[in-house]
Amino acid sequence: MAEVRNKQVVLKNYVVGFPKESDMDIVEGTITLKVPEDSSDVLLKNLYLSCDPYMRLLMTKEEDLSLGVVTYTLHSPLTGNGVSEVVESRDPDYEKGDLVYGMTKWEEYSLIPSSQILFKIVHTDVPLSYYTGILGMPGLTAYGGFFDVSSPKKGDNVFVSAAAGAVGQLVGQFAKLSGCYVVGSAGSKEKVDLLKNKLGFDEAFNYKEEPDLNAALKRYFREGIDIYFENVGGKTLDTVLPNMRLHGRIPVCGMISQYNLTQPEGVTNLAHLIFKRVKMEGFNVNDFCHLFPKFLEFALPLIREGKVVYVEDIVEGLENAPAALVGLYTGGNVGKQVVVVAHE
Repeated sequence: MAEVRNKQVVLKNYVVGFPKESDMDIVEGTITLKVPEDSSDVLLKNLYLSCDPYMRLLMTKEEDLSLGVVTYTLHSPLTGNGVSEVVESRDPDYEKGDLVYGMTKWEEYSLIPSSQILFKIVHTDVPLSYYTGILGMPGLTAYGGFFDVSSPKKGDNVFVSAAAGAVGQLVGQFAKLSGCYVVGSAGSKEKVDLLKNKLGFDEAFNYKEEPDLNAALKRYFREGIDIYFENVGGKTLDTVLPNMRLHGRIPVCGMISQYNLTQPEGVTNLAHLIFKRVKMEGFNVNDFCHLFPKFLEFALPLIREGKVVYVEDIVEGLENAPAALVGLYTGGNVGKQVVVVAHE
């Protein structure tokens, strides 16, 4: 029975404020490459791990969080979405060599319940790493959040915050395919150039260089905003609200500006929801799991035909995973942040 090295990224400290690389440890463990006979578990070799903003919430002490989620356990590996290869399986649905996407651990090999596998990867003519992004959780989030929650119409004015991120870059492109006018905000010149020159946004701006966000929104949306795809919260949301049009929609996908604050910022302009009859609705990717087959039918041809592009920020090696994750909260990543554990 082969016992092999199993490098892991474990949580060293619960996080208060912004996470630091030192809140995580790289640990050298070992694992036996065998699934216990009396289980229906699956042994995975992890290939690509997804760095996602929500992971910061799971690094908090459970009693400090009122969101009803199960947080990470100290001195245990982080968990997250990933692309893996099946090494051995006691579940008849999976066999050695299958490529799968699901909830795995931040380590080289993981023994997990088969229920944590979300799907088997069938289409391998696109990069496997795409299943951590455009063909995984971020892609389905963008698809459900935009088409289902936003109810877009041709000609709508769409504003996307954190527009160069894993979800935002797709929302903007889906909106353009739907005949909308699209503006994105991001935090660097490089990202703004990317939005305008590679991702096809009509306009984009660096919010860090705008002394008056309200003036910037009025510049790009003279007639107001029909759909604001919310990824950041805080002051951006507060400034957007008075700039919404009648019967506007605000799908609330994320609030990354708030995740590291001990005291979240208040929003003062909520009365505009009444004045403008605006629908503001939070959602979770799990709301759209039933749409996944339909989503693949939609997305795969667009990727193959080059009608949608996807930008990834890929780092090699588990030892670089803590820095990659921490970088999400300072805007260090350009596009979808992925960690390569092993090449297929």
